[in-house]
Amino acid sequence: MSSVDTLVATCPVQEDAPIQVWSLATRLAFRFCFVYFGLYCVGTQIFTGLIPFVDLEIPDLSTKWPVKQIVTWVAVHIFHVKTELVYFSGSGDKTFDWVFAFCLLIFAIVVTSIWSVIDRDRGEYVTLHKWFRVFLRFCLAGQMLAYGFAKVIPLQMPYPFLTRLVEPFGNFSPMGVLWFSIGASPAYEIFAGCAEIVGGILLILPRTTTLGALVCLADLIQVFILNMTYDVPVKLFSFHLILIALFLLAPDFQRLANLFFLNRSAGPSTQPHLFRSVRGNRIAVAVQIAFGVVLLGSNLRGGWKSWHEYGGGQAESALYGIWNVTEFTTDGESRPPLLTDRDRWRRAIFQFPNRMTFQRMDDSFAYYNNSIDTRRNTLELAKGDDKNWKAHFVFQRPAPDQLTIDGDMDDHKVHMRLELFDRKKFLLVSRGFHWIQETPFNR
Repeated sequence: MSSVDTLVATCPVQEDAPIQVWSLATRLAFRFCFVYFGLYCVGTQIFTGLIPFVDLEIPDLSTKWPVKQIVTWVAVHIFHVKTELVYFSGSGDKTFDWVFAFCLLIFAIVVTSIWSVIDRDRGEYVTLHKWFRVFLRFCLAGQMLAYGFAKVIPLQMPYPFLTRLVEPFGNFSPMGVLWFSIGASPAYEIFAGCAEIVGGILLILPRTTTLGALVCLADLIQVFILNMTYDVPVKLFSFHLILIALFLLAPDFQRLANLFFLNRSAGPSTQPHLFRSVRGNRIAVAVQIAFGVVLLGSNLRGGWKSWHEYGGGQAESALYGIWNVTEFTTDGESRPPLLTDRDRWRRAIFQFPNRMTFQRMDDSFAYYNNSIDTRRNTLELAKGDDKNWKAHFVFQRPAPDQLTIDGDMDDHKVHMRLELFDRKKFLLVSRGFHWIQETPFNR
């Protein structure tokens, strides 16, 4: 018997508990949650995370008509936002996101009020609740798997870039400190990702929904606190994921209280099955498992692809390394390494094939696109914000740790002599792990 058949065969088949009339507060809460969480999931990356096509770019529906126009109008006329709204960026705490959540809140309150008047004689929403719960289970599972694989394949928090190794710690933002401190310990990042993946997998199986929601809640609380304390712009989104986890746990609050606080037997779950027949429920479990496997495979493939495209698995520059500029001349005039000379390069840093960085004497950085031809020994530089700007150099590498660069840049003749810095001299790179330490080593 296959593993899927085994899981399907373990589906509970006992009779559902008699349906009881819900209290008014429960009915109101469910109506509100159904509208608010349903629209929030559909309007954000949660819904697109359920579409198992990693190569398909699908924008959040909240940025489409008419939602985008409504949110923009509310931002301008209700909150008096004067600046142009940002719709697409890596931040989840944009003005647009907060106003969108406000619009959903008001809309959910209005719809809940109307729904409660029209449907005031209805005593419960058992059928609607069990199907909505399935929807939210997979919404949350999709996000846990996506973020989990982005950590198991160390992609979300990368190992500190070469530029970060030479950048003064005081220049790091709080988010930068968090990001690269976790990235500097891939083992911890992988562990955190595994915890998120475990929560997502447990949510896929109906029998382990409660355990999965508990694991996800613990994971998400940690994530939310880190977002709040390190100013990571995913505060609003992670808070909503916590609320979804709590919604999934709500039917089992009493059972959990009996187990953890009241020293009583928790008893079996009273959650109704999706269908009345045993066969229907087993088919439903099989479909959920199959879709879960698709989500797992999709996120694994997407993470692996991203790792090789722009993560740690991408190719290195032909001149990879941190190069200290020991000699720098402009139009034949030597420029000593003075901290006051902002136009004198201190280091040249090559990490990725198409990008490089110069570090100035004041430790600030200048970023360039580059093209290296190792056959002709040429280095071409370009600026992303100025398509007409170009710089051309010819380089020689007389020894593996030596480099000379000559060419034209900013209408000046430039000559540089550089020496390769051994990055293993950085304690962050070389320290490693030690089982035995006689004294704390916290330099």
